[in-house]
Amino acid sequence: MIEQRKLRVAVLGGGSVGSQVASLLIAHGDELAARAGAVLEVVGVAVRNLDAPRDGDIPKELLTTDASALILQADIVVELIGGLEPARTLILEALNSGADVITANKALLATHGPELFEAAEQVGAQLHYEAAVGGAIPIIRPLRDSLAGDRVSRILGIVNGTTNYILDRMDVEGDTLENALAEATRLGYAEADPTADIEGFDAAQKAAILASLAFHTTVPLEAVHREGMTSVTLEQVVSARKAGYAVKLLAICERITDASTGVEGVTARVHPALVPLSHPLASVHGANNAVFVEAEAAGSLMFYGAGAGGIQTASAVLGDIVSAARRHVAGGPGVAESTQANLPVLPMSSVTTKYQITLTVVDEPGVLAAIATQFSDRGVSVEAVSQSVRDGGDEARPTATLVIVTHRAEESSLAATVTALAASPVVSSVVSVLRVEGQ
Repeated sequence: MIEQRKLRVAVLGGGSVGSQVASLLIAHGDELAARAGAVLEVVGVAVRNLDAPRDGDIPKELLTTDASALILQADIVVELIGGLEPARTLILEALNSGADVITANKALLATHGPELFEAAEQVGAQLHYEAAVGGAIPIIRPLRDSLAGDRVSRILGIVNGTTNYILDRMDVEGDTLENALAEATRLGYAEADPTADIEGFDAAQKAAILASLAFHTTVPLEAVHREGMTSVTLEQVVSARKAGYAVKLLAICERITDASTGVEGVTARVHPALVPLSHPLASVHGANNAVFVEAEAAGSLMFYGAGAGGIQTASAVLGDIVSAARRHVAGGPGVAESTQANLPVLPMSSVTTKYQITLTVVDEPGVLAAIATQFSDRGVSVEAVSQSVRDGGDEARPTATLVIVTHRAEESSLAATVTALAASPVVSSVVSVLRVEGQ
């Protein structure tokens, strides 16, 4: 019997995911060896505190506080520390030592991705990051490998389980955002400080990664337009459902042509959006994630499942470890990331989509005509208008709610229209502006 090659695996980070990864590597060693074609030996787990309680069953002798020394012993390094530093420095140390690296660090990839991929290419190593975007959902390999010969035109993603849980609870249970957030915190979906989730920072990091990969173009994090969901009200969610929509916080990556310049480029953005109930993303409930990909040849594809959780994320990390091991067994350099398209990253003002604008207006003759003029003067075509009965104001000047849905329009034109409406004497307030996606 031929003895299998042995590959040494170092795990950096002993938190929820790191502990699960190390435990599963040890517990399922024989099975993983058969799949990888090599024995995967855990040589150590780098932690900050040797005595801290942790998930999983990791032998004490594997724990160390010296991450740099551990890296030098490894063929494959798994970075699960999180944050920018020391994760960036340690990954560079690992790559420069010739080790393949697996990471789930979305913040690091979105901020320093080009530097890390260049370092990997220089030494012929491979940087894997399946767990960085969709948790257990396989999306990186399908985009990088399965769709490498296709032309991706758009990605719509629910990539943050916390925000999806909150919006879904508002929709299904009728909770306010505040109550839904409190429940998400109680269940452990939301952190004590939920800012990264509800303000869209987490989703923006993932959008930068997805856009860079799908369009073979470096999309820096600062180029991703970001809006949080704290302004979404229960009334908006209820109104959306009645109109045939669900409200979702989406990461949207598109290949578009700027209408004013004719330049083809890409955009990446994160914001609350109305999704038709007929669209698959509208049926993504609870803390689940989903990524909907539109490609020229393959058509529409959706990847759905748990987007977070220690054991779920560990599944994606283990898949990357097996992939890295197979490359070591087969030999040859790692495959470099493709950014050869080098398309320009266009500003949010170039985006074209449909909009729903909710206004509180003075309820008197001529108001509709005055508002319609504001739209037509800026080249924004109105598709539908609905008006409530009188719902506010005083006897001398009562007000009503007006909901306007536009045809597709450029973001710059819509923004100018909203500014003009806010200044109009017949508009009491611009209640909300929501983009309609998935049509």
